[in-house]
Amino acid sequence: MLHLALYEPEIPPNTGNIIRLCANTGVRLHLIHPLGFAMETKALRRAGLDYREWAQVREHDDFKSFMQDTDFNQIYALTTKAKDYSHEVAYADNDCLLLGPETRGLPEAVRGHDLIYPVRIPMRADSRSLNLSNTAAIVLYQALGQLGFEGLL
Repeated sequence: MLHLALYEPEIPPNTGNIIRLCANTGVRLHLIHPLGFAMETKALRRAGLDYREWAQVREHDDFKSFMQDTDFNQIYALTTKAKDYSHEVAYADNDCLLLGPETRGLPEAVRGHDLIYPVRIPMRADSRSLNLSNTAAIVLYQALGQLGFEGLL
């Protein structure tokens, strides 16, 4: 199983879209607090529709507890500050894709953690970033494709 983690997400519809993505792919979602919204927010429910009951969502009090309470094969941090590209990675079962807050991205302390490997999506040089839920979908499907879309075909 692959995992997707959101570090301090800020925008409810993005998280709702990612909940829906995880429900439809069987990927476990990890939410790292503090969140920029309440889980009962109307915008989150609207974007996630009724998929919350089908998604495996685990909440963590903070980044430290996330790292202590999980045992991933590899954590790939999606960041525009990475040198290596997401499509060049050899994904494996029990890998985790980590995405940062929409307005500020992952802090250096997280990107530079010993157990985290930063990767990026190819974009034009003058681009700032892609939408969080779009980034999650792009890279998650890259990883799932490498793993043969097990359980999805």
